[in-house]
Amino acid sequence: MTPNSLKNSKIRTFLIEEIRKLTQMGKINWKIQLCWVKAHVGIQGNELADTLAKEAATNTDIMECYKKVPKCVVRSELGEKSVEKWQRDWDQTTKGQITKEYFPIEADRLNMKINP
Repeated sequence: MTPNSLKNSKIRTFLIEEIRKLTQMGKINWKIQLCWVKAHVGIQGNELADTLAKEAATNTDIMECYKKVPKCVVRSELGEKSVEKWQRDWDQTTKGQITKEYFPIEADRLNMKINP
């Protein structure tokens, strides 16, 4: 995430949306200031956050929770699975033998850029 991510209205990730909600609180007399903090330079709060994050990442007793998966990740994984299934079906069919000679791998065909 970059400092400009908040300004880019096309970025709709969960974290960015939560930060945007925080900035709206300024309209009701809350004073909130967001700033970029460089990592690993000895800032006490940042060092504590790094330590806690590493501890959480290596703690096997913590249950994983994936309630907030970005839509782009789901879309990408579904696309990949769809192409894999398409390829399996393409490999098994007996139809389209001439076309298969030109396009044996569906992913390659889908990635072709055809200029009109």
